[in-house]
Amino acid sequence: MRIHIGCELGFEFPQPTPMILTLNVHFSRVSDLERPDYLITSPSVPIDGYRDSFGNWCSRLVAPAGRFSLGTDTIVRDSGMPDAIDLNALQHKVQDLPAEVMLFLLGSRYCETDHLADEAWRLFGHTPPGWPRVQAICDFVCSHITFGYEHACATRTAFETYGERRGVCRDYAHLAVTFCRCLNIPSRYCTGYLTDVGLPPPYPPNDFAAWIDVYLGGRWHTFDPRNNAPRIGRVLIARGRDAADVPLTYIFGPGNLSAFRVWADQMLSE
Repeated sequence: MRIHIGCELGFEFPQPTPMILTLNVHFSRVSDLERPDYLITSPSVPIDGYRDSFGNWCSRLVAPAGRFSLGTDTIVRDSGMPDAIDLNALQHKVQDLPAEVMLFLLGSRYCETDHLADEAWRLFGHTPPGWPRVQAICDFVCSHITFGYEHACATRTAFETYGERRGVCRDYAHLAVTFCRCLNIPSRYCTGYLTDVGLPPPYPPNDFAAWIDVYLGGRWHTFDPRNNAPRIGRVLIARGRDAADVPLTYIFGPGNLSAFRVWADQMLSE
């Protein structure tokens, strides 16, 4: 399956403004690209790239004052298979976990494990450990939160989401990540593209999506507490402890987002 993915973002800046952009497809999917997803800006400015501490590709630039736009566009080949399910994936004892996943047991900016630990054990301590426990967490989060773009809030934490019972996909992901970590299941936050392939129309306007990875049975598995069902055409951009590690755009100064468009559409012609 071929998927046309990309984005266009427009900004208004009162002065030259440094930015960090995390908009390129994750290195784990680069070999699936039919052409590089170069970051293109208007007006054109120099761009420097680097890998952050999680291996995500980031771009640095200085946007000029006034109107500034940027975007990416490419085609990615995908298996067309839904997210894998492994009902027998076991939960590891903490002492048996690889050192490199231990970071994803700890609290972070949006995932306050200290505030939700007691609730996590009260809600899920009776569930079978492993895949069934993570699924129970996703079932709860999906039903507990009311989705709506009008509920978007850049500062909302998992603890606040639990109390307010509203949010967008990043809030679903943060709450699920936090519950998993409270129950000694390594979990990380993911952001990227997600198609509507396999779903009945009408389709809402596309957007970037957030989901989670959990470490069970010796490897990472994908769970999606917002949609809470295996999906087709998931394309990773970045992953980290939470959204603070992987902002799609980070602006060092005042500025307004004036335009925003994302696409992730199956191409019917091969």
